Amino acid sequence: MGGRLSSAPAGYEATRARVETYFDQTATQVWARLTSDAPVSKIRQTVRAGRDAMRARLLERLPADLAGARVLDAGCGTGLATAELAVRGAEVVAVDISPALIEIARDRLAPELAARVQFEAGDMLMPQLGRFDAVIAMDSLIYYDATDIASALERLAARCDGPVVFTVPPRTPLLMAMWQAGRLFPRADRSPTMVPQAPRRLARRLPGKVTDLGRVTSGFYISHALEIAP
Repeated sequence: MGGRLSSAPAGYEATRARVETYFDQTATQVWARLTSDAPVSKIRQTVRAGRDAMRARLLERLPADLAGARVLDAGCGTGLATAELAVRGAEVVAVDISPALIEIARDRLAPELAARVQFEAGDMLMPQLGRFDAVIAMDSLIYYDATDIASALERLAARCDGPVVFTVPPRTPLLMAMWQAGRLFPRADRSPTMVPQAPRRLARRLPGKVTDLGRVTSGFYISHALEIAP
């Protein structure tokens, strides 16, 4: 997510700018290593395992055969879900706020899948991305407050003819403690901080039928999945 979007709320744009700076200037190499098979610390191993489990949970909500379907990977990062969607036959629009992560995703994509993937460095809400048959947004809304999440999902759902599957950080004691600790740092020293959500409360603000897909907890990785059906 990174291109300008004048109709987005000011809070959304401010958060997006912080996230873009963090991932494109500070965390690129850390993220590249985490999403590879390179050795990482035990803590990051738990995060890697949790992300793998959550990605599988979201992808299992989509058909095994996606031939002819147009799917948005919103916040694609280094492209792990993008590759799986392309293997299933989807035409994938893979968008991320970080041009650096987009380049990693492009380099990692198998050459035989390249024709099925359109990479875009920019905002996942850009109207010019068009309409979709499904949207997956894994951990790409975790830095926004409930109002901005609901607004973003309403806009994505309005351009999607099928399911929108996404994750939020749940309000657990651990995440709430981390969130409070993050607020104590001087603003200039902060990385983007996850904003914990109450999934049931958030679901009441969302369009369409919302299905709770459950939680994945793996060490320092905690994420909750939801689905919006048209």
